[in-house]
Parts: sequence; C-alpha cells; structure tokens
Amino acid sequence: MINLLKDGALKLNIPLSDKKAGQFMTYMDMLLETNKSLNLTAITEPEEVITKHFLDSLTACNLIPQGSSVIDVGCGAGFPGLPVKIAREDISLTLLDSLNKRLEFIKSVLSATKIEGAVLVHSRAEDGGRDKKYREKFDVALSRAVANMAVLCEYCLPYVKVGGTFLSLKGPAAPDELKLAEKAISTLGGEIAEVREVCVPHTDLLHKIVVIKKVRACPDIYPRKAGTPSKKPIGVTKGNTK
Repeated sequence: MINLLKDGALKLNIPLSDKKAGQFMTYMDMLLETNKSLNLTAITEPEEVITKHFLDSLTACNLIPQGSSVIDVGCGAGFPGLPVKIAREDISLTLLDSLNKRLEFIKSVLSATKIEGAVLVHSRAEDGGRDKKYREKFDVALSRAVANMAVLCEYCLPYVKVGGTFLSLKGPAAPDELKLAEKAISTLGGEIAEVREVCVPHTDLLHKIVVIKKVRACPDIYPRKAGTPSKKPIGVTKGNTK
C-alpha cells in the first residue's frame, strides 16, 4: 500500500517521506475502521482509498501557492484538504463541515498523526461564508463536493480573498457545469482561469480541476441563507439545468 501511494504521488511530482506515507496509512486505517459505524465513504478497499481518495485529492497540491491559507468547504471525511495538508506542511488548513461527527473523526486523525496547523469548523457553508472570521480570509478554497458549479461557487467563493483561488475537483461533466455557472461565477466576484485535466495515477480516471480566480469582492448579499443556493442556484433556471 505504501509503495502504491508513494509511486502515485511521485507521478504527480509530490515526493512523500516515510513519515508522511505513515500518516496516510494511519488515516486510511482509521477511515476504514470508523466507517464500520459511521458512513464516511462508499470506498472500502484499501487500494481504492489510496487512488480514489488520497491520490485524487493530491492532484490539487501543485496548484496551491507556498504558505497559503486554505479552507476545505464541506470536507466530509477530510477530502481533499487533509491529504493536501499531509503532503504540504507549509499550508495552514481549515476544514469546514456541517456534520460534527465527521469533524470528530478528523480530529481523531489529526491527533493520531500529530498533524499541526489544521483547524476544524462546524458550520453550514452558507453560514460560515457570512462570518467575519472566515469571509474573504483565505488564499485558496478547496472543494470535492458533488454539488453543481453554480452552487459550489456560492458556497466557496465568499471565503476567498480577492486575488485568491477556488479549486474545484470535478468529474468529466465540469465543462458543461461551467457553462451554467458563468453567471454565478461573475456575480460572486470570480473569473474562470483554467480547467485542468488530471489523470489519477494507477487508475483510468480523468478528472478536472476548475481554477477560479477571485477578482472582485463578493457582494454582501451572498451567500444567501442556508439551503437557498442549492434550491435556487444563481443564473440557473429549471429549463437550463441539463
């Protein structure tokens, strides 16, 4: 398992020390054990945890500037933020999620692996984005959520400083989602910089990383109250959702 992880990371130009590889193995063991009682992931084979969770998350690593403050919005069991933090000790990481049980799991992983420079926030994405402690305070926002891009942008762009970046890890449908999200991206102060295709090592998965630059401050009315972005995405009507 360690060789699979290290080799895959090297293919992404991310060398992992024995210490970091060990932290990943501890994370995996705790994920699979906790998953027996708490639904954290549908992926339960160790090889797939390494490829589809760890290596997939690490595809974002080299798009994050040195020393960045990073927030993972809707972090779930810690993806993609925690694998990125293990590989990149230089970043400071905030992990935000609406379910405290998931954050308690991440807290136990941080303790077991002795990872420092990570903060946990229990909040809905919309509520945190309006909180002065977090609003436009981060160099980079990360998300590997399944929501469409118009919704994700309202969740994530309010956290990003002007000049910072939102990195969204998406599947092959990303270009189609972006077409529907153009209005939301512009409204929230963003601008599409790049859509990067990435191959997840040791798999046949071709994923996309959508890179959105924050070019203007987010208007005060966004994000809207919890639940509204998913029900009424900016610029998306019932007739143009497909």
